[in-house]
Amino acid sequence: MNDSSRSLAGRIALITGGNSGIGLVTARELAQQGAQVFVACRSKDKGQAAVNDIQRATRNEAVEFLALDLGDFASVRRCAKDFLARDVPLHLLINNAGLAGAKGLTASGFELAFGTNHLGHFLLTQLLLDRIKASAPARIVTVASRAHTRVSGLKLDNVKESTSGKAGLPEYARSKLANVLFSAELGRRLAGTGVTTYSLHPGVVATDVWRELPGFLQPVVKLMMISSEEGAKTTLYCATAPAAANETGLYYDKCRAIAPSRAGGDAELAAELWRRSETWVA
Repeated sequence: MNDSSRSLAGRIALITGGNSGIGLVTARELAQQGAQVFVACRSKDKGQAAVNDIQRATRNEAVEFLALDLGDFASVRRCAKDFLARDVPLHLLINNAGLAGAKGLTASGFELAFGTNHLGHFLLTQLLLDRIKASAPARIVTVASRAHTRVSGLKLDNVKESTSGKAGLPEYARSKLANVLFSAELGRRLAGTGVTTYSLHPGVVATDVWRELPGFLQPVVKLMMISSEEGAKTTLYCATAPAAANETGLYYDKCRAIAPSRAGGDAELAAELWRRSETWVA
């Protein structure tokens, strides 16, 4: 790497789902800029393959795999423990991993999309938060979706019911609304700490997030999708742009802050989601 590519030298990032799609592109770009990068995902084989690819592409050896299944709170706790045991700072947490179109319950007993996309990241962030605050200035970036605008609220009394419908898209949309609300509430709670938060719509990206959609829907959906490289741009903007350094709790699309849906801007709903999430992951 040349000097101009090392703007993140000395910084440490953890990316969930950093083994594929926009997570992989994000991890590779951060490593290219000199960051030490932890790739957290379920599959050791896929995670280590991603680590090897990033190391070869960037000539940055400071890339490691961490085992993480966001649907299993025990796995989330082990991941956080494994990271904290390294006794290093954490300047950048990117809550990137997610799934759509899947049905069922997580290992911890929650609707699959909500339990994975929201609760897993909520718990991971909570477990790492003291380290992140001690590492300030730091950023927490949560990949949400414009899909959050397709629902008018959350069904907080039904989060332990299995996914309904063929494709689970309403549940996915609610999980993405939860991402937006979580990031905004986290930003309010971290005011003055030097830690800033961001949620974002990456675009409709052709990634593994859609792997559980019924087969007949996948070709149709992917016709409308952009590349992972395009999709990673807003994540990277939120994670690294100097212009965003003093912004917090906002929602981004195409590398600029925009208003979320009415439900996405509901501070009372965000506070209630936070309170219940604390109980659910306890």
